[in-house]
Amino acid sequence: MVIQAVSGERSRKRIKRRQSHLWRRRAGRVLLFIAAAILLSIVAFRFVNPPITSVMALNRLGGGAIHHRWVPLGDMSRQLPLAVIASEDGRFCVHWGVDWGAVKEAIKEGDGFADFRGASTITMQTAKNLYLWNGRSYVRKALEVPLAYLLSAVWPKERVMEVYLNVAQFGPGLFGAEAASRHYFHKSAADLTRSEAILLAAALPNPSARNPARPSRHMLLIARVIDRRLPILAPRSGCIRPER
Repeated sequence: MVIQAVSGERSRKRIKRRQSHLWRRRAGRVLLFIAAAILLSIVAFRFVNPPITSVMALNRLGGGAIHHRWVPLGDMSRQLPLAVIASEDGRFCVHWGVDWGAVKEAIKEGDGFADFRGASTITMQTAKNLYLWNGRSYVRKALEVPLAYLLSAVWPKERVMEVYLNVAQFGPGLFGAEAASRHYFHKSAADLTRSEAILLAAALPNPSARNPARPSRHMLLIARVIDRRLPILAPRSGCIRPER
């Protein structure tokens, strides 16, 4: 009886180990499939415009509307990508997706790793919009880094900027510069003035609370800072389309 009980216990343990190993293999295959799908989509989106992003999909699943119209970078006012660089990522043209200098500075001057979010580059934000989700999350931030490196390896800088300006959220349900321009200023992104482009760029860090058409005092202060940075950063922004 004792021998049978011991033998039965060993058999149960072997079955559990086999089941655990089977689930790990299945999980590994799923993760491998997801990674391969993301890599293939990154290659495809180098040439084909993404029809929807994860942030748009989550917004739709949450009952929100989606207003979006894709336009090429060449059909946007040059002031807009310059304003976004001045606002979001001053070293956009020289880093490879992640600006570790800005990360160290944000951690040193802020509240430890909580301020890593403030060092998010345009490439990282593009990766987040395409494949991840909004909100503070160390997991999301850790995923942004390899995705940003992959985007930088496959896409030229102009493509990164073009996709970002077409998928970034500028307000509730407003995705992309064209939809935002028409909603806030009743004009195409091609016709944006310098001040309007700056206000759109100032809305990006908090699109649900900042309204470029009715900027708060705090938003106007941010816009003035961006305006002062523009003449300094414009000569360093040659990776996007040159002056027409």
